[in-house]
Amino acid sequence: MRIDVTGKHVDLTPPMVAYAQTKCEKITKFFDGLQQIRCVLDKGSNHHAQAEYTVEIIADVVGHDDFIANSRGHDIYACIDEASDKVGRSLREFKERLREKR
Repeated sequence: MRIDVTGKHVDLTPPMVAYAQTKCEKITKFFDGLQQIRCVLDKGSNHHAQAEYTVEIIADVVGHDDFIANSRGHDIYACIDEASDKVGRSLREFKERLREKR
């Protein structure tokens, strides 16, 4: 399974990449059918206040549309946490629905 971390308008530091990869690796325990996880870190420019970060995590699952979670805030690490929690919750719910169909 592949985990890609990319940045838009932000210089990715090794700690940011390592943190995002660690959080994305934890998502894999929720569902076995994951093929790829993409984590996109973006920094928007706001002239009146501190710059705001946007994190998007896209989980590619076998036999289903991609699961996508977004998070926005001033702390990039908190955004990574929130987005990974959202994707994890979506995958758990999807897995429960599959079990109920059996």
